[in-house]
Amino acid sequence: MDTPATPGNPGHRDPAPTLDFTDPLSLPPADETDHGWGEGTGSGGGAADLARFLDEKPPHHF
Repeated sequence: MDTPATPGNPGHRDPAPTLDFTDPLSLPPADETDHGWGEGTGSGGGAADLARFLDEKPPHHF
């Protein structure tokens, strides 16, 4: 029975690193995307949105 290739086993090979030639300046920065800004919270309006707004407002905005 053959043993699987492991780091201590001479038959083990790490995957070759790949080069990424995409221009990093052509992609939007992570802080300018909509990811993480209220996904999963339905925008039904009304009291729920006002309560969420007041809960998430920084203290210096009161």
